[in-house]
Amino acid sequence: MASERLSILRYVFLVQIEDGIPDAEQRACLEYADAVLIGWPDEDSDQVHDLNEEELNEVRRQITVMEDHVPTFRNQEQDGKIADLAASLVIITQCVAQVRRAYQPEFPLPTFAEIRRVVQEEWDADMERIGSDRVSPSAEQLKEEVIAEREENASLVRQENRESAGDGHGAGDAR
Repeated sequence: MASERLSILRYVFLVQIEDGIPDAEQRACLEYADAVLIGWPDEDSDQVHDLNEEELNEVRRQITVMEDHVPTFRNQEQDGKIADLAASLVIITQCVAQVRRAYQPEFPLPTFAEIRRVVQEEWDADMERIGSDRVSPSAEQLKEEVIAEREENASLVRQENRESAGDGHGAGDAR
């Protein structure tokens, strides 16, 4: 149940950010949810640990915390608050990760901080590559651009002056 809920919320988040290029935080949120969701075992798998009463109560508590965040997530989605939505997705994913840890204690789940650090490093490297692909204009090119812009502005001003002086009547004149 927890993995299905997270999968749906992850998809809602993805739809919200798909119009732009996801930033490092948004990418990290998606990567974290993916890490928790990938390879989820079937309930009858040998990898699944049988829970005692205390562990089962902790799972119930984590699911309650997760479900308590869903209405907030929905409101943030409706309001288009992407940063808040990302933070809520992280909290919900953390709850699901705790549920998975209870049932699959040997499965190595990364923390959000670990994923965030790796994604930020990748993001920074990508931004450096993009920045180095741009050619810095020379001083001469900048000067030519400024002159061309000034000439264009002067031309627009002359055209506006001719139009306003053309017939001597304002736009509100009725003849």
